[in-house]
Amino acid sequence: MSDPSTSELAITRRGFVATAAAAAGAALLVPDRLPAAPALVGRGDQSTERAFALEEKTIGQLQAGLASGEYTARTLVEQYLARIESMDRRGPALHHVIETNPDALAIADALDGERRNGRTRGALHGIPVLVKDNIDTADRMTTTAGSLALEGSHPTRDAFVAERLRAAGAVILGKTNLSEWANFRSTHSSSGWSGRGGQGRNPYALDRTPSGSSSGSGGAVAASYCAVAVGTETDGSVTSPSAACSLVGMKPTIGLVSRSGIIPIAHSQDTAGPMARTVTDAAILLGVLAGADPRDPVTTTRRPAAVDYVRALDAAGLRGARIGVARKTYTGYSAVTDAAFEQAVRAMKDAGAVIVDPADIATAGKFDDAEFEVLLYEFKADLETYLRTLPAGARARTLDDLIAFNKAHAAAELPYFGQEIFEMAAKKGPLSTPAYRKALDKCRLLSRTQGLDATFAKHRLDALVAPTQGPPSTIDLVNGEKSTGSSTTPCAVAGHPAITVPMGYAFGLPLGVTFMGRPWSEAALLKYAYAFEQATKHRQPPRYLATAEL
Repeated sequence: MSDPSTSELAITRRGFVATAAAAAGAALLVPDRLPAAPALVGRGDQSTERAFALEEKTIGQLQAGLASGEYTARTLVEQYLARIESMDRRGPALHHVIETNPDALAIADALDGERRNGRTRGALHGIPVLVKDNIDTADRMTTTAGSLALEGSHPTRDAFVAERLRAAGAVILGKTNLSEWANFRSTHSSSGWSGRGGQGRNPYALDRTPSGSSSGSGGAVAASYCAVAVGTETDGSVTSPSAACSLVGMKPTIGLVSRSGIIPIAHSQDTAGPMARTVTDAAILLGVLAGADPRDPVTTTRRPAAVDYVRALDAAGLRGARIGVARKTYTGYSAVTDAAFEQAVRAMKDAGAVIVDPADIATAGKFDDAEFEVLLYEFKADLETYLRTLPAGARARTLDDLIAFNKAHAAAELPYFGQEIFEMAAKKGPLSTPAYRKALDKCRLLSRTQGLDATFAKHRLDALVAPTQGPPSTIDLVNGEKSTGSSTTPCAVAGHPAITVPMGYAFGLPLGVTFMGRPWSEAALLKYAYAFEQATKHRQPPRYLATAEL
């Protein structure tokens, strides 16, 4: 197969970060309250689903119910499992959960016993949490990145983030669907599709993408399968589905959250992060996920002191903050998105922020090709390192093994799009290759030194803001998704933190705004995001519309 053209490579990068925006030029619709919902598509009973007792419940509300005896961990698990059963394969058939944990009820019973004996482990004690199906769990669930090639693979140890969740008393409820191999397989992929899980749907409009690659985690939280979920990101895979599903999603600084036991794309950019319906819940989950891990040395160097992210939240947190507006490259691709963004900036100013407009990133768009080159090299090296850790009997130990498996099972794995990125990565040499080192150096220079760091210093900024992306596009399994723009790449390549927060709706489709920060500024970003959230109150529950409100 021939290599794709330069334009296709640009689509590849945007496709893998899973930004999907609608065409510009239509009138804006950003209501504070959405109109009444039409009937669900599918066999679900809308009145039953809308009456779900745990819909939109926060961690704090669930903990209050646990403390009062209204709930037990077991009844929470039972209700969420019933929700998944009624919504994921029946009803709107969202396809956001690949498998549920057969031990979830037993784990919940044990945690209930601890509570009865006067022991609670913290804010997540007894709270069901979903994790993406590229996060190792050493239990009866399998870890596959959505691929049939790894079906039945049972890691011998939990990923560090899974260990942290269990230690905090969370119930790992199941594994979420994702864009297969974190959307790093094809130049023409459909976000939210995997061989194991099928095509995920956006809860706000069922013909729209849930975005990727943490599509299942985003869609599951939006549809109240759980209060919070864990996603992973290389470039946009937490923040993009969060924006597409009207969620809060945080990509931490590289090194804050361990990657050990997570099926990788690239060590220079990979991280796990929280996905939630509120900033407070995202802060709670981030505090659990963050930690030093000897299995991931980057988490043990230059690490700041531990932070209580919940205590950092402040409804007046934007007052006096210098917020730069990144317009060049990151606006102008969608009229409805731009209009919502202008309202968001005005809301920040009204909340007391000092707006620096514009505060453009001089190098915006200049390191996309270098990023893709780095990812191809690191994907081959890092994935093969992971595959070698699998128990005896694993179907694949190399990228070539996976390519061969997909060809042999093309009807199940390649029915809609191919594996062009796999084939490009398979041709790459080791990480000592000069071309890789040159591309990596270019990425660091342009994204950090001459990019974000220079912009923060020039304007003395506390944060930068930009639209996360445009409205989610329609699912297209024939041609693959096309995106028009996003702001995920600068922080992804630099390794800096970013958080997206709901900023309204266009035609009933969610929009998000991203706050970008300096390294280790998660507490400050959460504070700004919380202040914006409290000032605007944009998030509304999904209504499972057949399509956008046109």
